Amino acid sequence: MKTGHSLSQFSKKYLPLIKSPQTALLLVTGVSGFLSADAPLSGTTLMALVFSLFFAISGSTVLNMWYDHDIDARMDRTCLRPLPAGLISRAETLRLGTALTTLGLGLAFITAPLFGAVILTGVVCDVVIYTLWLKRRSAWSIVWGGISGGMPVLAGRALATGSIDRIGVLLAMAVLFWIPTHIMTFNMRYLADYKAAGIPTFPSVYGFGVTRLAIALSSILAAASITAAAYLTGATEGYLHLMAVLSAGLLLLAAVSNLRPSEQVNFALFKYASLFMLAVMVIIAL
Repeated sequence: MKTGHSLSQFSKKYLPLIKSPQTALLLVTGVSGFLSADAPLSGTTLMALVFSLFFAISGSTVLNMWYDHDIDARMDRTCLRPLPAGLISRAETLRLGTALTTLGLGLAFITAPLFGAVILTGVVCDVVIYTLWLKRRSAWSIVWGGISGGMPVLAGRALATGSIDRIGVLLAMAVLFWIPTHIMTFNMRYLADYKAAGIPTFPSVYGFGVTRLAIALSSILAAASITAAAYLTGATEGYLHLMAVLSAGLLLLAAVSNLRPSEQVNFALFKYASLFMLAVMVIIAL
């Protein structure tokens, strides 16, 4: 009974700090980037990739939670997170985030300097540029968030090939352009929360119409980037057809959100965007 209670407390206190679904999705992109290369597969190297990315991504997320504790407390959606709910102190959160990030970066640089440099770039873009500098100042902070989101897949590809190649760049661009579709739909759904916290978003600064057009454009660019990357990796015709079907679903929802906007369509696009990225990354890996 005590063990079960301890696990429950651990899950409630620490798992929300790393945003496990988001971390898992980014981890999948990193593994997909690694497996996309036509190179000998090393189980040891793959494990090093998984652990270094997991620690670095988790650590960055915890550091973001540490810095954003005040705005999380003002939003209904986030006020029950461990830090604003008082389940963990700011000092402990900072120590945990620093330790995880340092561990992830250290393991990455030991594995391969280029791999470590790409992950470090992602951490700097996410924690320093996006969270500390721009998130509270500009709706365009999402671009830097997108760049950081593209670093795991680029790092995985770089680790496998030993270089930054055009396929790796295309994969990173696919994530960069996918993130506005994912985040802006979320911004529209929880607009009141973001306004209460004083966070500028595309819907609050430019309105829903411009935001929907931005989502449609980013969806087109994301689908084009991932399809081009798949083609260059030598994906078979069957996989390319499957990717085309998945991309068509994303573009159709983006079009409907512009032509017949509704909360239901917006939420469907938000959910589908995550499934789309997961599915196309699995295709890239295969």
